[in-house]
Amino acid sequence: MFNLPGLNWDVSVVIAFFFGIILIYLIGRLFLMPIKLIIRLIYNAIIGGIMLWIVNFIGAYFSFTIAINPVTALVAGILGIPGVILLILFKIFVA
Repeated sequence: MFNLPGLNWDVSVVIAFFFGIILIYLIGRLFLMPIKLIIRLIYNAIIGGIMLWIVNFIGAYFSFTIAINPVTALVAGILGIPGVILLILFKIFVA
């Protein structure tokens, strides 16, 4: 708790305030991006998600699955098919 004269702020209030500022910044940046880039990111996200699902569906027969979590979804969503290939190679050689 921050005990400044006349202010009683809880840590969660401060975190929510900074989260709100970051969210406003990101929304502002989103409106400044070209529509073509946004459509490409959405397309890559859909293709990447479908590819992750297919890899897990087929890989279940071979005991090979890739966990779908925020990191793998972000890699597959931004990079699309090359991202899924990167995740497969990472799983094979590192994990």
